[in-house]
Amino acid sequence: MSIKCWSPPLLSRSHELGALTSASKLMCSLEQNGGLLPRLGIGFQIGGLSPRILRNPVASNAISSRIGKQTMQEKTQSRSMTGTPRTNITRRIDLTTLRLFIAICEEGNLTRASQREAIAPSAVSKRMHDLEEVLEVALFERHPNGMALTPAGESLLHHARVTLLNVEKIAVDMAEHARGVRGHVRMLANLSSIVEFLPDDLPGFFRSHELVRLDLQERPSADVVRGVEEGVAEIGICSADVSTRGLERFSYRRDRLVIVVRSDHPLASARDVSFADTLDYDHVGLFATSSIYLRSQYTAQQIGKSIRLRVHVPGFDAVCRMVQAGMGIGLIPDRAFEVLSHGMNLTAVELSDDWADRELVLVARDPAGLSATSQLMLDHLRLPGTKPH
Repeated sequence: MSIKCWSPPLLSRSHELGALTSASKLMCSLEQNGGLLPRLGIGFQIGGLSPRILRNPVASNAISSRIGKQTMQEKTQSRSMTGTPRTNITRRIDLTTLRLFIAICEEGNLTRASQREAIAPSAVSKRMHDLEEVLEVALFERHPNGMALTPAGESLLHHARVTLLNVEKIAVDMAEHARGVRGHVRMLANLSSIVEFLPDDLPGFFRSHELVRLDLQERPSADVVRGVEEGVAEIGICSADVSTRGLERFSYRRDRLVIVVRSDHPLASARDVSFADTLDYDHVGLFATSSIYLRSQYTAQQIGKSIRLRVHVPGFDAVCRMVQAGMGIGLIPDRAFEVLSHGMNLTAVELSDDWADRELVLVARDPAGLSATSQLMLDHLRLPGTKPH
């Protein structure tokens, strides 16, 4: 049995508000009389109200205050007890919300995320609250100085990135078909491969595949592996020194590290030098996450000394310029030195340590699952006859 208070659609707004007020008073009266309705098994329903009433904040608050809302925990517990599946999730989560969620994760702060995405903080906060309501889990731990992900948030971050990447692929593929470009390859590569080898290797591929477009991004080797794992790119090139975990890897190229010095430096006349002998001089180091810097740091620790680091720089060309300016000596690959050092009055001294001989590898999640164009690129770059290892 139910009691319904109807507000005819043709009534004026004042009549509609009056109907809602009367219904609320009736509900209060019945509640105050010892919970008469529940004892009689009578359910109370307000039906037929105009949509304008329901969109009105005052009216909505009045309704919600009388009817009540389950908390997120209660909903989750209810679903776990009844086994009721979540339905229509795809209709209630939009791409903008996922993009804002990723921005908060990357910035660690809602305000910075809203500034980055040019959306009011209050709107971002509302979207995150609604997202948690839809998913019925807490995605963030909120702290005075920022927001940290819960385990559920970590899981959603992975899915959100993959989802947006797939949507981006759709847009790119459709745009390229419209322009007559028939293929697209996404690749991450470390600095060494981009400076030393790819400028020589890629032109031959594009002569045979003129309508393929390459999206190439430079990353440290460890980030190359992570990016391929997370689906940011299909192919990666990194140092063989880093762990490639579950990725398939193929031999790509080899290089050798050399010590770069000014022609008037005490080491300039040496045929080769051990890394230990360089630790008595100031060093110009690559960025702290580069595989070359990490390997040299590890070696210094094994020797029991520290690197006399004068400055960190972002690339091989900057290393050469700083060495030329007398800031110290540098450690870079031999091919990079050949390309970048012309006219700088610098000398490359071979490093005698075994680890100076390096291998670069190609990595992919599942070669069999690559797009046709990415498979062509992988086959072109890998050394003839090499197998995954």
